Amino acid sequence: MPLPDLDSSTTDTARRGRRTAGIIVRAAAQETVHTLSRRTHRARRTDEPSARNRALRLRTTLERLGPFYIKVGQILATRPDFVPDHVRHELGRLNDEATAQPFSAFAPVLRQDLGEDWRTRFAFVRTERPLGSASLAQVYRADLADGTPCVVKVQRPGADRAVLGDMRVLRRAAHLVTRFMPHFNEVIGIEAMTEVLFDAMRDELDFTREASNMKAARKLARDYKRLSIPKVLHATEHVLIQSLADGVAINRVKDDALSPRKRQQIARQLIDYQFRSYFVTGRFHADPHPGNILISPGGTAHIIDWGMVGRLDRSARLTMLGILLGLARNDAEAVARQWIRMGATTPWSNTTGFVQDLSRKVPLWSNATLAELNYGVALMSVLQYSSRRGIQVAPVVSVIGKSLANIEGSVRCLYPKLKLTKSLSATLNGVMSDLIRQETSPEQLAQHLLDFLSFTDKTAGHLQTLTRDLASRQFTVQARTNLGDPIAAGRSHR
Repeated sequence: MPLPDLDSSTTDTARRGRRTAGIIVRAAAQETVHTLSRRTHRARRTDEPSARNRALRLRTTLERLGPFYIKVGQILATRPDFVPDHVRHELGRLNDEATAQPFSAFAPVLRQDLGEDWRTRFAFVRTERPLGSASLAQVYRADLADGTPCVVKVQRPGADRAVLGDMRVLRRAAHLVTRFMPHFNEVIGIEAMTEVLFDAMRDELDFTREASNMKAARKLARDYKRLSIPKVLHATEHVLIQSLADGVAINRVKDDALSPRKRQQIARQLIDYQFRSYFVTGRFHADPHPGNILISPGGTAHIIDWGMVGRLDRSARLTMLGILLGLARNDAEAVARQWIRMGATTPWSNTTGFVQDLSRKVPLWSNATLAELNYGVALMSVLQYSSRRGIQVAPVVSVIGKSLANIEGSVRCLYPKLKLTKSLSATLNGVMSDLIRQETSPEQLAQHLLDFLSFTDKTAGHLQTLTRDLASRQFTVQARTNLGDPIAAGRSHR
């Protein structure tokens, strides 16, 4: 395999950075002109159209920046804590209403991946209008040659190069933050957090990986009457053919389309499915926004777009479960303890203050419905408290927080009366049974035995060293005295 051209990569990164800066500067200049114009003609303007136009300009700017920044807009669309409703509504269009390109732009991709005779695979392809137009791909309704209804997902030409280029630019930006804000980085871990997000997004650039994710997700979905994952019919790096998922986005289901009972069933099963993905399999849909959950007229939720998938190791799964269990039991100390375990303490951590912060908030969160509380916002509040108290945040929180905010935001559209903590309690029996089976598997028992043997071997060595030091009067104790030091600009720690 030939080595990558480092000079070319550096040049592409610089070019991508200049392009991004140029678009942002032009957008900022345009916004400044509009602001001055509104102030000059204040008597002839109305606030509502002005706000809508500003939200529209933000969306179009993100589209011009490229696929990676469209993803940023999709994340912002799920954050009612600091994004106004009219802006979130406009950014929500990025989920499946990104500016569509003509089919002629995608035909070369189909020829490259499926061959010159790609049309013979299909009896019909509706090329005049895509079913959906997202940041990285467009989706078309089609029938296979044997009459099987399907959809064809085709990657936007050059989308992979654009995303990888933006990743390099942001990686450099994160490095600068790390260099000039070392204390902030020690708590937040900017570079590690961005790498976790990049890893989750990388599967979107190769549809064969997305197909693998879908196959694994279908196995877990077999236990749910109201859930379905499309079947993979054929996959290449840039083209994915899958079974048709008929329905409308979960945030567009009409009030009279489903009975309250069906709404409740779908909502509970979606949350249950996501919890089992977090805590049992460790592979979860990291982008379950409303555009990726389609509700059929019969009351089935189709979960689509499995390109962005998060992964948790065994330790992260158990600690995340402990955080949500502590929340369900209204136990702020347990939430704090598990959060610290998932991350780490720094020399200036104030764990007592962190527990006190959560003690004021957890009672308000533990029994709230989705209509009363955004749990994604609550998770970000915990992140803010921990960073303020000098507790290092686990990098995987960025992906878990996005996923949790998206799924509860989607479910809220269908059944806002759902209580997340009660759903966790209902899911707990199945989750614990699965975890017990994993813990008693031959592989895990062997690992426990090896850990025990390693512990006894190290303990014997430590005891021998301690006895020798005591006998020679060389035993020493080291202690730190800077616990609780605040993190502030210009402050040096003792």
